[in-house]
Amino acid sequence: MLVDLKIKNYALIEQLELQPSPLLNIITGETGAGKSIMLGAIGLLLGNRADSKLLFNQNEKCVIEGSFNISEYQLASFFEEEDLDFEPISLLRREISPSGKSRAFVNDTPVTLETLRRIGEQLMDIHSQHDTLLLGDQGYQLNIVDSFAQNEALRTQYEGAYRTFRKLEKEYKDLEAQLAQSQKELDYNTFLLNELADANLQAEEQESHETELKQLEHAEEIKLKLTQSLQYISESEYNAAGALKDASHLVGQVTEYGESFRALKERLDSCLIELNDIAGELEDAERRTEADPQRAEQLQERLDLIYTLQRKHQVRTVEELLALHAELEVKVSSVHNLDAAIEKTKKALAAALQEVEDRAKELSHSRTSVFGVFQDELHSLLAELGMPNARVVMEHKTSAPAATGIDVVNILFSANKGAAPQTLSKAASGGEFSRLMLCVKYLLADKTALPTIIFDEIDTGISGEIAVKVGRMMQQMSQKHQLICISHLPQMAAQGETHYFVYKEDRADRTISRIRQLSHEERVVEIAQMIAGANPSENAFQSAKELLALSA
Repeated sequence: MLVDLKIKNYALIEQLELQPSPLLNIITGETGAGKSIMLGAIGLLLGNRADSKLLFNQNEKCVIEGSFNISEYQLASFFEEEDLDFEPISLLRREISPSGKSRAFVNDTPVTLETLRRIGEQLMDIHSQHDTLLLGDQGYQLNIVDSFAQNEALRTQYEGAYRTFRKLEKEYKDLEAQLAQSQKELDYNTFLLNELADANLQAEEQESHETELKQLEHAEEIKLKLTQSLQYISESEYNAAGALKDASHLVGQVTEYGESFRALKERLDSCLIELNDIAGELEDAERRTEADPQRAEQLQERLDLIYTLQRKHQVRTVEELLALHAELEVKVSSVHNLDAAIEKTKKALAAALQEVEDRAKELSHSRTSVFGVFQDELHSLLAELGMPNARVVMEHKTSAPAATGIDVVNILFSANKGAAPQTLSKAASGGEFSRLMLCVKYLLADKTALPTIIFDEIDTGISGEIAVKVGRMMQQMSQKHQLICISHLPQMAAQGETHYFVYKEDRADRTISRIRQLSHEERVVEIAQMIAGANPSENAFQSAKELLALSA
C-alpha cells in the first residue's frame, strides 16, 4: 500500500506530501483545485509519459516519490526478475528535468520507464472516468471476465502458444513466398548454372591461355630473334662467349701479380658460365617454338568462351565467374531444400495450431463457467445500489483464434423491468454506468492482489441514499485494499477513514495547489459545505454530523 507520497514542482503543485490511511481515504475540493493534477503526478510515478511544460518552476526539476509497504504482497520474486533489490518498504521515484529528460528509480536503482510501469502495475490501479467509458469496450469486458475467473495462468499459457503459432505462421508464409519467387527464377538460374558448369572453368587459366596464344601468334618472329641472339652469344665467328673466354684467359696470365686480378678472373669465369646457360636456354626455347595453327585455334575458342561469359555476367576475371557459379549452385539447391523446410514448418505449424486450439478451449471453458456467478453477483450488488430491476447478460460467441483467445464477450445491460438487455453504450446512463462499474470493481477487488486502488469520481451521477450505499461498499473494499477516492458527494466524503482537502492558494505571483488532512471538526464543515454551499445552514451542519456518525 501507499505509505507516503511526495510531489514537488508539478503543475500547480509547488510541494505536496500525503500519508494516506491503509483503509478508505477521501479527497475532496473544488473543481480545478488540483485533484486531477495529483492523479497526473501519480501517473508519472507509475510510468506515464512526461512533459516538461507541466513543471511548476521551469528552472527546477520535478520529483515525485512514493513509498510503498509491499511486505505482504509476495513481490520478492518479481523484483528478482527485474534484477532489483527487494525492500519491504520500497521507494519509487520519478524525476523530470527542465530540459524534458526523465529518469526513474526503484529503491535508488535507475530503471527504464517500462520497468517502472511493470512494477507500478503491481502496486496501484487508478480508475478514472475514462475507465468507466472503457466498460463498453469488448476487449476490456473480456479482461474483466478473466480477472473474475482468475485466468491469469491460463491466459499466459494461451498467449505463449498463440505467439508461437503466429511466429510459425509468418515463417511458413515467408517460406512459401520465397519458394514462389525462387521457382520463377529457377529455370533461368539453372540455365546459367549449367552454362558455367559446361565451361568447366579453372582458376588462372585465362592468363595462361592468353600468354600461350600470344606466343603462337608470333612464333616466327620469336624463333628468328632467338636464333639471332644465339649467333651473337655463341655461334658467330666473333661471338660473345668466345670473346669472354679469351678475356678470361688473358686476365688469368696476370693473376700472380695481385689478388685483384684473381678476383677479376673469377668474375669473368662466372659471367662465362651464366652466358653459356643463357645460350642453352635460348637454344631450347628456339627449338620448342613452332607455329601450331590448330592449337592457336583451340586457345582462341576457349578464350572467346571466357570473354563471352565475362561480358554476359559483367565481370572481369575467371575467379569472379567461379564465385558466381558457386552462388548459383546455392540458389538452385536452396529451391529444392525449401520444399523440405516448408514441409517441416507446415507440420510444426499444425502442431502449434492444435496447441492454440486446446489452450483456447481450456481458457474459454474457464470464462464461460463464471458467467452465471458473475451475472448473479452483479444483480445483487446493483439491487443494493437502487437498481433492483437491473439485468446483466453475458453474450458470448466464438471466433477464430486471436490474441486474446476464441471468445467474443459482450456485456448486455438493462436498468428497467421489461426492457431487453442491450449493449452498454445504448442501455446505460452516466449514473447507471458508474454504479455498474463500481460493482464490477467491487467484485474484482476480491480477485486481485493490488495493494492500492484509486477511484476518480466513480460516484458520478448518483446521490442520496445510493451514495451512502456506494460509500459503504467502498468501506468494505477498503478492508482488503487501500482505497483513495476523489469525490464530490458528501455521503461519500463521510465514509472515509481519513479525509483530505485540496484547495488553491493565491500568491502575489501565481496560484498554487495544496492539500491537508482534515480534523473531525474540519470534516463537519467541509461536508456541510458540500451539502449546502459556501455558507451552510445549521441543518447542513446537522446533516454532516449525522453522515459522519452513520459511517463511524
